[in-house]
This record gives sequence, C-alpha cells and structure tokens, in this order.
Amino acid sequence: MKQKEIIILSDDELNDKLDALKKSLHDIKLTHVVSPIENPLQIRNLKRTIARLKTEVFKRTNK
Repeated sequence: MKQKEIIILSDDELNDKLDALKKSLHDIKLTHVVSPIENPLQIRNLKRTIARLKTEVFKRTNK
C-alpha cells in the first residue's frame, strides 16, 4: 500500500486497516515459524505498510 493510498483513507478506515494488517502479520509470522513461507519478503512489506499507517495516524492526531 502506497502513501498516496493511505492519505485518502478516513480515520476509521485507517484504524480498521491497521488492525487487519497487524493480525495478518501475526498470522504470517506464526505460519513462518511452523513451516517456511514461500515469500519471506511478505513479512518485511507488511511491517513497512504498518509503519506507514501508524505514521499517518500519528500525523492526524497531532494536527
């Protein structure tokens, strides 16, 4: 998810998306521990997307 897409989201959508991605990251990490996942770069990409979302939430709360 690109920054341009994140800026368009409303506050509720942003929080919902953040929760969903956190759950997804947790599930992928657990799956990776049990058996290696096909594309381990998924974990890195999810972490970066979560960081982008958290940054946008922080920006909006400090305005």
